[in-house]
Amino acid sequence: MAIPLSYIARNLWTRRLTTLLTAGGLALVVFVFATVLMLDAGLKQTLVTTGEYDNVVAIRKGAETEIQSGITRLQAGVIETHPAIAIGPDAQRMVSKEVLLLVTLRKVGSAKPSNVIIRGVSPMGLALRPQVRLTAGRLPAPGSSEVMVGSAIAKGFEGTRIGEAMRFAQRDWTVVGTFDAGSSGFDSEVWGDVEQLMQAFRRTAYSSVIVRLADTDRFESLRRDVDTDPRLTNEVKREQLFYADQSKALSAFISILGLTLTTVFSIGATLGAMITMYAAVSSRVSEIGTLRALGFRRGNVLVAFLLEALFLGLVGGLGGLAAASLMQFASFSTTNFQTFADLAFRFTLTPAIAAKTIAFSLAMGLLGGFLPALRAARLEIVDALRAA
Repeated sequence: MAIPLSYIARNLWTRRLTTLLTAGGLALVVFVFATVLMLDAGLKQTLVTTGEYDNVVAIRKGAETEIQSGITRLQAGVIETHPAIAIGPDAQRMVSKEVLLLVTLRKVGSAKPSNVIIRGVSPMGLALRPQVRLTAGRLPAPGSSEVMVGSAIAKGFEGTRIGEAMRFAQRDWTVVGTFDAGSSGFDSEVWGDVEQLMQAFRRTAYSSVIVRLADTDRFESLRRDVDTDPRLTNEVKREQLFYADQSKALSAFISILGLTLTTVFSIGATLGAMITMYAAVSSRVSEIGTLRALGFRRGNVLVAFLLEALFLGLVGGLGGLAAASLMQFASFSTTNFQTFADLAFRFTLTPAIAAKTIAFSLAMGLLGGFLPALRAARLEIVDALRAA
């Protein structure tokens, strides 16, 4: 027969101060573990949602980012005429020739400037990104020194309000609109006319060419033709995959840092749980002897103490996860290691992260409770009753 769960719960309640302190230590570790996973998930979600599945990015072969890429006007013209490209409602090909540039802007409340991406787009650029919508002001006029800023830029940097002027490339650029890109990477960019930006920065080549496929199955034919055309030194990738690749370096850094911190903290929390369980065993030697005298087996005692430890882990896990869930209301910005520009994103809690977090907290409880539970199960009846 098994020891009743009510007995296990009553013992934890009797030692509620110790239980809460131990669960609090576990909760702190779980909070760190969960927030690291949420940070990584938020980064990946931000960059993956930047791309559209049916959009294709053409860049120079060997370039990992648009910053490193260069596409001549001749090459852009060749790619633009490929039959796999969709035709828009106005009978124009759905192509945007773009240039990516870096400028430094001053963050609000900080004297330290940060790199910001300036993206020069063609008139078709907005139509290729349905997640981008104007929230205030108007679109920049083609051929003008006007720009619109993403929501993260508008909130975090000085001189980015509508009507204000941004100074770079020896020119003033008037902010005429603010856009929201659905928490994607475009929220951390400034958009303007591609030809005006290329002229201001004395650029003779585009950074990338973005096209919309007429049919999603025609990607392979486009890729094959670009690879084999002797006039082109370019490669094409689906836009979602292209931006997902941008997260790898920063994601790896976050994962390694988070794993290191979590490992160090979890050792301390597990030792805390072990000390708590050892104290519980020492204070209940006579109870253990009574249980054994009543006919409960060693295995029943072992399971009972393991369940106590698991319950401690569960309480700590739920507490840490609840605290970590509040981080979804906060935003975070850091430097994207691929572009060296400021990137804003949010903590994202998913069911998979919640499940991993609870499993991690239960594992800490189990590890911390195993040796004390084993000690309790090995107590001899006579010795336990004599200690009463």
